Amino acid sequence: MKQGHRTRSHRPGASRTLRSSSRSHGVNRLIREALHPYRADLRIAAKVSARRTPDRGRPAALSRPELVQAVQDNLEHLGLDTLDLVSLRMTDTLEACDIAEPLTVLAELREQGLIRNLGVSNVSAEQAEAARRIAPIVAVQNHYNIAHRRDDALADRCAERGIAFVPFWPLGGFRPLQVQALEQAAAQLGATARQIALAWLLHRSPTVLLIPGSSTRAHLAENIAAAALDLSHEALRLLNALADTAS
Repeated sequence: MKQGHRTRSHRPGASRTLRSSSRSHGVNRLIREALHPYRADLRIAAKVSARRTPDRGRPAALSRPELVQAVQDNLEHLGLDTLDLVSLRMTDTLEACDIAEPLTVLAELREQGLIRNLGVSNVSAEQAEAARRIAPIVAVQNHYNIAHRRDDALADRCAERGIAFVPFWPLGGFRPLQVQALEQAAAQLGATARQIALAWLLHRSPTVLLIPGSSTRAHLAENIAAAALDLSHEALRLLNALADTAS
């Protein structure tokens, strides 16, 4: 599956989490076929606000009818009465005030019992604050990794408030020199560069949850093993220097 369609928390002792996609009913059907009836410790999350067109476009779908339909579609195709987490993904062109209307719709669905928890995705710090004034937010999912550090302050704020910070594209956007440095650090620890990048994220904040793509069983095992890596203060210092602060 593509990155972002299936996710699993790598925190020891954490409930297993799968993330469905409102853009593809096929993903939800696969999850249901493989795992239903669902285990008591399984948490299923969905992301809404986009629709897929025949030409593979993904225009925004933030109106009340579209959001309600997206939640209902997820419930139907997953065979659930309630979604554990629904995240509202914002587009890059919307301002902080624009989050109020769509998030209010999801907050109403939460009050109706169709959603247990709300999250936001692809948001600015201002949008995250605006969202918290509307309803409790348990997760923020943004583009963030060892090389893309624009949301350092937001990650810290989430940690202070006990909000999960979920980096998407945790292994993408590295320049050649950054990859070389990662590979050198990985060689010293007997790990892969990908594992080092994931381990850095887990060390970055106690509320970070990982969602790296896993296309094979071996790849999944490699990703999970990253949680056991112990990075020294010196290793963290060197890895922190890889940040592209201008990104």
